Amino acid sequence: MTKLIIQIPCLNEAESLPATIAALPRRVPGIDIVELLVVDDGSTDGTAQVARQWGVHHIVSHRCNRGLAAAFRSGVDRALAEGADIIVNTDGDGQYEASDIAALVQPILEARADIVIGDRGVGENAHFSSGKRLMQRIGSLVVQSLAGTQVADAVSGFRAFSRDAAQRINITTEFSYTTDMLIQAGRKKMAIASVPVRTHAAVRPSRLFRSIPRFVTQTGITMTRAFTAYKPLRAFVGTGSLIATIGLIPILRFMWFWSQGDGEGHVQSLVIGGALLVLGTLVAILGMVADLVAANRKLIEENLARTRALEDRLRAMQQTLAGTTQTSSTGKVRRKDAA
Repeated sequence: MTKLIIQIPCLNEAESLPATIAALPRRVPGIDIVELLVVDDGSTDGTAQVARQWGVHHIVSHRCNRGLAAAFRSGVDRALAEGADIIVNTDGDGQYEASDIAALVQPILEARADIVIGDRGVGENAHFSSGKRLMQRIGSLVVQSLAGTQVADAVSGFRAFSRDAAQRINITTEFSYTTDMLIQAGRKKMAIASVPVRTHAAVRPSRLFRSIPRFVTQTGITMTRAFTAYKPLRAFVGTGSLIATIGLIPILRFMWFWSQGDGEGHVQSLVIGGALLVLGTLVAILGMVADLVAANRKLIEENLARTRALEDRLRAMQQTLAGTTQTSSTGKVRRKDAA
């Protein structure tokens, strides 16, 4: 049986959550069980109570606000523990069209993709301002380059992923999981697909960021960290080579004047060039060390994935054993009654 869990990270969404929950599908073609999961990220307006009133199957509550990335991680961990085969992430403010979930999970059901991103059609979306469209396009192009995959809407939070993908992705950022997740998935050679989805007009300003410059800065930091974590040799050796190349310029300048018999007044060029060469070499060496750390990280992630697989097997064995015990106990009662 295939189980789908739709998770909704929330921060003070008590007002909009009922409409969001009501719109979510309870039946999806190809799915046997559909359950809902709400992650209350330190809300102060009774979001968790509203979720219970509306019959949400699973609720995860943070005592204080820990951010979207932490809420996403908590939701995925709980969904995996509840036996989800496919996880869909959506927003609590009803931004995404809930009926598009069926299309979102279809590539996973057909074994064509590990992760599916809901493409909001940023270039033509009437709900986005021109500035937001431009930022989304630039951000998606950068993520495509870093992840080595084609994703039209890299920061879309409306996405589906298989159980295997959820177990292999380890979110490390504290800001937003969207770009970090895609860069990891691309570098781990997961199959990523995009499907067109519909959106609704925003009912309130975003709570993820307070200003456009802050969002751009935080996203840039997240992408840089993710890339250097998985491609440290290219990042550091490339940077070191660039610094060393720049350092050659003043050295060549000094050598030119020295060959003309005027080197005494240009010693500062030799000093600056030498310093840049040394700095570039040190950065390149750091890249080699970071590459060894990255190799160790891969081993740790493989061990973590195997541990999660063992936990799945253990959980399945416990459920089977519990079912067998219950059946055996029922059989004894029936034989006693018959006697």
